[in-house]
Amino acid sequence: MRLLHSRERELRDRYGIGWRITGVASRRLGWIADAEGLDVSGLLASDPASLSQGGARTPGLPNVGEWLRAAKADVLFEATSLNPRTGQPAIEHLRTALELGAHAITANKGPLVHAYDELVDLAAAQGKRFLFESTVLDGAPVFSLFRENLPVVLLKGFRGILNSTTNVILTSMEKGLSFEDSLRKAQDAGVAETDASDDIDGWDAAVKIAALVRVLMGVKLDLDKMERVGIRELTGETVRAARAEGKPYKLVCRAQRSGKGVKASVRPEQVPLTDPLALVEGTSSVVYFETDIFPGLAIFEENPGLEATAYGLLADFIKAVTN
Repeated sequence: MRLLHSRERELRDRYGIGWRITGVASRRLGWIADAEGLDVSGLLASDPASLSQGGARTPGLPNVGEWLRAAKADVLFEATSLNPRTGQPAIEHLRTALELGAHAITANKGPLVHAYDELVDLAAAQGKRFLFESTVLDGAPVFSLFRENLPVVLLKGFRGILNSTTNVILTSMEKGLSFEDSLRKAQDAGVAETDASDDIDGWDAAVKIAALVRVLMGVKLDLDKMERVGIRELTGETVRAARAEGKPYKLVCRAQRSGKGVKASVRPEQVPLTDPLALVEGTSSVVYFETDIFPGLAIFEENPGLEATAYGLLADFIKAVTN
């Protein structure tokens, strides 16, 4: 919202886009709807008293459809916490928005893995857009690169580092900290969740792989059948010894076409210092694509901030309301 507000003049002057926030749902503010518009300054300050005169505010979870109807929303930005193994409740939120005639924009990768076809078909039937650029590599243009700028290119496979939390932990372990202290440091910095199991055990990376494979390679992967090994068993001594040998550990994501399917995995691997993956540290990410036209094509994201994810949502918003 802060990025949307800061780009208000450019959106109006360059793209002819005017906007107002008519609904917000968050743990801090509850569920608020006012079709006449909410006060953006109040939202940014998280001050519920200053948001609107007529808006309805409820602390619990209402019927999502009722909330969207009250807001009279044209676009839904969806970034709720979800279960990566099911994609809920994000799928239900996106489905409801599309059914009510709103564009649906998400930062959650779960819906791509578990309900991609359904949501794409529903959006087409409603004449709306289902967009998701912020789901992998924050707001870097991964999906739009292939879907809009590389027509009829065949993606054969990819490899990369897609989980920043584990990368931060491994970097800290290389510098002398234990696994536990590295995790605590990542949590204190806001990089890791209080319960970082999805990152540490490879679930987040696995879902990102499955999302890329589903959209860019047209294959639906079974998460339970994907090889998935996290970094939980690595010790500081092991990680530092690997770095000293010139083959540091990285949590490497891979996918490769095999017959009519795709073989995918996420696991710790030792990579030589001559491999660009070895140079990826901190919250940085990278993915290398292999296509029939371009043998090697890479996207590298260096230590992104929170605005990177927000930018992907903003770019999707512009696409949705101008096309």
